[in-house]
Amino acid sequence: MVNSIDTLPGIEHAAVIPRGEHGISRKDISKAALRVVYDLQNAGFAAFLVGGCVRDLLLGLHPKDFDVATDAHPEDVRRIFRRSRIVGRRFKIVHVRFGREVIEVTTFRGHHEASNRFRNAPSREQSRELDSAHSHTGMTLIDNVYGDIDEDAGRRDFTVNALYYSTDGFALFDFHDGLRDLRERRLRIIGDAGARYREDPVRMLRAIRFAAKLEFGMDGATETPIRELANLLESASSPRLFDELLKLLCGGHAAESFRMLKDYGIDRALFSHGFVDEDEAADPADRLVGLALRNSDDRIARGLGVTPGFLLAALLWPPVQRRMARLEGDRHLMRLRECAEEVVLEQSQHTTIPRRISNVSKEIWELQIRLERKDRRSVNFCFDHPRFRAGYDFLLLRERSGEDTGGMGEWWTTFQDVDQNQRVHMLEQLSVRPKRRRRKRAGRRANRG
Repeated sequence: MVNSIDTLPGIEHAAVIPRGEHGISRKDISKAALRVVYDLQNAGFAAFLVGGCVRDLLLGLHPKDFDVATDAHPEDVRRIFRRSRIVGRRFKIVHVRFGREVIEVTTFRGHHEASNRFRNAPSREQSRELDSAHSHTGMTLIDNVYGDIDEDAGRRDFTVNALYYSTDGFALFDFHDGLRDLRERRLRIIGDAGARYREDPVRMLRAIRFAAKLEFGMDGATETPIRELANLLESASSPRLFDELLKLLCGGHAAESFRMLKDYGIDRALFSHGFVDEDEAADPADRLVGLALRNSDDRIARGLGVTPGFLLAALLWPPVQRRMARLEGDRHLMRLRECAEEVVLEQSQHTTIPRRISNVSKEIWELQIRLERKDRRSVNFCFDHPRFRAGYDFLLLRERSGEDTGGMGEWWTTFQDVDQNQRVHMLEQLSVRPKRRRRKRAGRRANRG
């Protein structure tokens, strides 16, 4: 506990930027985040806004999330805030909830030696007895050694994410010249890049995400090791990889992020299949990927939402199509379902895919076959389907990529634009698809005889 920020251990190593020189205003900060900071300070602890929220405020952006760093231990934070819980085994964090808003509170991290080495992740029982642990390659498996604010700044990934804002005097504390990097739009890792990427390979994905999102250039030392160490991502946690992949794809800079993933060779560690550059793609399915990513970025720029299941459907469409092409006979729902299941299973070996997301992708794929059928039963089924709009948008992307859908994209566009009487007329022009007759089981016939 500290009574004054001036006596906080480690604070003397920071450059102090006074209120009039950084431009951060409390009116732009979440009231919940301020409440967390004030309550921690009133309990006798130091508390700072830190990380992406400070970086974005300095850039004039509106942070989506606010993080707080403190010298209070997780158990202390848990006692102060009734609606809070400790999460994470590898890296303990306290989630403090105010309505729908969640503020992440972390304790200052300290430096530690990589003394506890494991070939595989330690068991839950072993984890309870360890503050730190590393894999044999140097990857951090457990990181719950606490330290002072200077050590905490050194444990963060990039200089622009190691800026601390205090409501006590409203000053900004800069330990690694992050403010200069921010003003020069440069992404620079803290410490030796190779060692930091080995410690946590997901940092390579974060480097690409921040460079694309902020339109920053990476400094040479940060960029150079990425191609060489990209294979380390194969040993990273599948759920963490998928979470970071979603941030890459749903942050409004998916096309540029994806280009960088391919450029650095990271796409091979994230996906079960390779991607072809859109300019060189002969297969419409390969061209669709780029179209979908740009479409996603455009929607976010217009303030519209994007569906992770839709983007996943686009990214995995090439292997689904290739598997379908290898099967003999017409496109059939059962064949598509088999191919879809195989592709999703293969992809799950690289990144965990929550079923709620993969199920959306599968529904969009199945609708592609039904949307091409020119019969009343299929039209009624599709139009009433909860994923109709996503399936229709996917159909249009297929046509834009050069795939032949028999003109059904235009048909469906017209069908939605006309009034009910005209829809009835359009349906009357279609054939009536007969219902399949069910075969009677031999056993039943025998019993009746």
